Amino acid sequence: MIYGIGTDIVEIDRIKDINKLAQRILSESEEVIFRDLGTEIEKQNFLAKQWAGKEAIAKAFGTGFKSPISINEISLLRDSIGKPYFKPSKKLIKTMDDLGISKSHVSLADEKNYAIAFAVLEK
Repeated sequence: MIYGIGTDIVEIDRIKDINKLAQRILSESEEVIFRDLGTEIEKQNFLAKQWAGKEAIAKAFGTGFKSPISINEISLLRDSIGKPYFKPSKKLIKTMDDLGISKSHVSLADEKNYAIAFAVLEK
């Protein structure tokens, strides 16, 4: 059963001070991925997708970024073939357990000007 869905779109050109933004929104696991990216454009696109994905997850919770949901509690990582997945913090796992959320799905995409994300949380 679906608990919630969320979507978000980000204009990539709005992502400016990438190092400052990375420190603000990325988890430690995401920072490792970010540091390994080569060009500034790759980093900007990555941040835009991460931002959109985190917003989509927060919207799927139905609260946005309100306690107990914070941007750093949401990690969006990639599996061995590049598929994104949501890895919640320990604090967020407890919230998900309390809400009966057992599965999550996230899709991230970007084009020249925009990054978009779609997320589904299931009970």
